[in-house]
Amino acid sequence: MAGRRYRVRGMDCAEETRALRQTVGRLPGVASLDFNLLNGTMEVGFSDEALDDATILAASKKAGLDAVPVPPDAASGTLSGARDDAGYWQKNGRALLCGASGLLILAGFSAHAVLHHGFFHAFLETDGGTPHRYPFLSVLFYAAASVAGGWFILPKALGASRRMRPDMNLLMTLAVAGAMAVGEWLEAATVAFLFSMSLLLESWSVARARRAIKSLLNVTPSTARTFCPHGGDVVERPVGDIPVGATILVRPGERLPLDGVITKGTTAVNQAPITGESVPVRKEPGDEVFAGTINETGAFEFRVTLPAGDTTLNRIIRMVEEAQSRRSPSEQWVEKFARVYTPVMMLSAVLVALAPPLLFGGAWGAWFYEALVLLVIACPCALVISTPVSIVSALASAARNGVLIKGGAFLETAASLKAIAMDKTGTVTRGHPEVQTVVPLNGHTEPELLERAAALETHSDHPLAQAILRYAGARQVTVPPAEEFRIFKGKGAEGLIGGRLFWLGSHRLLHEKGLETPEMHGRIGAMEDSGHSVVVIGNEAHVCGLISIADTVREEAARSVRQMQAAGIGQIVMLTGDNAGIAEAVAQEIGIGDVRAELLPEDKLRAVENLVKGTGSTAMIGDGINDAPALAAATLGIAMGAVGSDAAVETADIALMSDDLSKIPWLIRHAQRTLRVIRQNIFFALGVKVIFMALALLNLGTLWMAIAADTGASLIVILNALRLLNAGRVAREEEGKN
Repeated sequence: MAGRRYRVRGMDCAEETRALRQTVGRLPGVASLDFNLLNGTMEVGFSDEALDDATILAASKKAGLDAVPVPPDAASGTLSGARDDAGYWQKNGRALLCGASGLLILAGFSAHAVLHHGFFHAFLETDGGTPHRYPFLSVLFYAAASVAGGWFILPKALGASRRMRPDMNLLMTLAVAGAMAVGEWLEAATVAFLFSMSLLLESWSVARARRAIKSLLNVTPSTARTFCPHGGDVVERPVGDIPVGATILVRPGERLPLDGVITKGTTAVNQAPITGESVPVRKEPGDEVFAGTINETGAFEFRVTLPAGDTTLNRIIRMVEEAQSRRSPSEQWVEKFARVYTPVMMLSAVLVALAPPLLFGGAWGAWFYEALVLLVIACPCALVISTPVSIVSALASAARNGVLIKGGAFLETAASLKAIAMDKTGTVTRGHPEVQTVVPLNGHTEPELLERAAALETHSDHPLAQAILRYAGARQVTVPPAEEFRIFKGKGAEGLIGGRLFWLGSHRLLHEKGLETPEMHGRIGAMEDSGHSVVVIGNEAHVCGLISIADTVREEAARSVRQMQAAGIGQIVMLTGDNAGIAEAVAQEIGIGDVRAELLPEDKLRAVENLVKGTGSTAMIGDGINDAPALAAATLGIAMGAVGSDAAVETADIALMSDDLSKIPWLIRHAQRTLRVIRQNIFFALGVKVIFMALALLNLGTLWMAIAADTGASLIVILNALRLLNAGRVAREEEGKN
């Protein structure tokens, strides 16, 4: 099945996408239809290649929207680098006409005031008990203001009427036409202007969320210093022209232009644009680096591993763009509600206009006016935009804080979690062992002990050996050579150091050597009970000392567990393949009471499935690769430390770009706050409408009230939703109080 992409001008909310589904989506040969509000694009999947662009564009025109094909070689969207060829009018026409409508209203009002008895007279609906006449000049200005305000609304209204699917554009058009019909020119112009302004605010709110995401991309420099393949000279080239495998030079204080692996030099890199980490990360040869991050200290060189369009930063942005098209349950509910609500309100307006005069002898003009009031207040604009703007803002804010959420549905799921299962290694712990204590014995010193241990471990790639070598290297221990080196498989090793035989190994090797005393047995046993692996170093005469090694618990783990519990997570379970002693020690340290140890991958899968059955909503936190079955079985799969890992980003519903466990309570609070904002917006929008509908039914409503209520409600829900763009700072402040 083939697909083509189109840029749709003026597509800013669900009303436009629904209209396109009713025209483009029903064309013969269209197999699928997807929308990206952040980019303003429409993706059409074809089952029939004979369907051409002209047919698609004509169907878009019937929906009241202009579409243009996006070149096949363009990136996935404006935010991902696609060329935006919209002209000045397409970009600014809505704002210009809205402003013109307001100025024309002011001109008409001023003309009315000058030609009659002053400004107060221009506000009066009657003059001595009879409707006053508008001066002809004022009528011209008000009519022009109505045309300017409704310029972008009328085509959509006509499309809705042709499709027999009434929407808010049709409601507003009928209200403006009705006000003109009864001679209320000022109110007609004001309805058109304020509705136009409401749509402009909606467009602005989506544009602000778009800019928040685009700001991520803007941190990447457009050029880079690369070495010529033959002469070795450094030249500056556009990032898009640099091939994979090229070597890039980065100086202190510069941003990295592409993803790659360091080949020369060491430095510290600020990865906040991708991971949200505030502390720079040390980088040395062999380490990965990412586009958009900042080189803090030393100059270095790196080999490019991905082209400009496929960097980690670009993948994050594309994920966020795609995520907003995956509608949350709240968005789906609002859309279904609006689909029924709009025609019901139109029918109600007809009944308000006809029933009182026909059944109770009411005045036709007065009740027709109240029907217009009902049409204006019934406009579902504030309701329709309340949820998508909230979701887009929340997704953008999360991405800027290093949390990649695949869609609004997953965001809402995070807000209602009842249980969390987490892997131990790489999630609760750092995933690699480190030396915890060095215990010299029998007159030896710590440097001597480390020299012997490092000399014997130099020949090993075992994780415990690497931990000892890192520890010795950090303390600048001089490592002597070990001669006649010999390995005892599964137990340890020995060799000559300075002409004397030394050995290194496990508790079992110590026992076989016959050098273990009751006191030493108790000491080693206590270390092992606390979750440490013990390496013994000795010679032919005695034991030289002990080194305990353990996978270190993340500093933020205990605090994060407390914050998860404070956020409403009733059950937290640690799942691990490690032995029970180590698992219990780690769980006790961070405050987890439910530990399940010595699990195979299938055991983890069953444990998560049982949690889902028992709680109804369970998240699994893992590395996105080894824990893939459990992640898939959970209600919500969360991958830790996904930066640079395609598998982790693709596997999980939510990917934490850093190895920071504190992002989990941050995510839960952020999701809960987003859900609160959505509910506030929905209840507020509906509440305002109920109040003013009641006023209209009591013959107390005016178009001025309806206009103020509708536009005010739209503005309030938009501003309330946009607060979520700063939710990262607010949520961190809330967590800091716990």
